[in-house]
Amino acid sequence: MPFYKISELEKVNVAMGEAVMQTVAGELMKAGMITYQVGGGPPPHYHPNEEQFILVMDGKMNMILGDETRIIGRGDLVHIPRNERHGVVIVEGPAVFFQVKSPVGDGTMNQDYNKAADADEVRAQLSKP
Repeated sequence: MPFYKISELEKVNVAMGEAVMQTVAGELMKAGMITYQVGGGPPPHYHPNEEQFILVMDGKMNMILGDETRIIGRGDLVHIPRNERHGVVIVEGPAVFFQVKSPVGDGTMNQDYNKAADADEVRAQLSKP
């Protein structure tokens, strides 16, 4: 069915970053609403096979993308190319964002997740006030 109501999508709790995901998959891409609480967020990681966009709907996040770190919030749109290290720590929340990834793969949002070698060190930096 091509029409969806976010309020009617199944909420799936994901341990990685303590997220709640509501997702759908099409033929070539997958999309969803992702919610994290303050202090949550995925550790720095990369996707060798997926390109991604996120649109922040609510909350604020300290984000790393490549070597750049910045606070992003409501209305910010971020393009994440394949193989680009990225991660967030929620600093004001809950934080909600709309996410689109391509290709669709098996339809799950975490299919192409690869934790960055420096994830723990970078996450500690993102968590500092």
